[in-house]
Amino acid sequence: MAHDNINFQLGLLHLVHLLVTVDGHIDERERAAIAAIRAEENIGEELCAEFEAKVETMKEQEIYSTGINLLSDCSDDERLAAFVHLYKLAISDDSITSKEVRFLLYGLKINSLSFEDVILSANMSRKI
Repeated sequence: MAHDNINFQLGLLHLVHLLVTVDGHIDERERAAIAAIRAEENIGEELCAEFEAKVETMKEQEIYSTGINLLSDCSDDERLAAFVHLYKLAISDDSITSKEVRFLLYGLKINSLSFEDVILSANMSRKI
């Protein structure tokens, strides 16, 4: 289900950006996963271009806090959907770093979401 909420889309873009750049490179599986997320959530070229231009001058902590703050204005379902995307993205390159794990777990805690709910939702969405 696509979410047209601009806060959801921007929050997701911020956190996706951090997750894929945390290990220093973006591989093809991550690029494909990002494209799938953008398509599924109706995130257009214009919004992505604006985001990319803005994020270039931001520090990691600023990107993270902006993304979390944007998601805090979203519904519970939107926050869960965002973290399902992030979880799938984190495992898309077949390796997950400790920094990615900390990043996800801290984000879940701030948003009062359980890791079990994220995994369950991710597994359910794969089977559909």
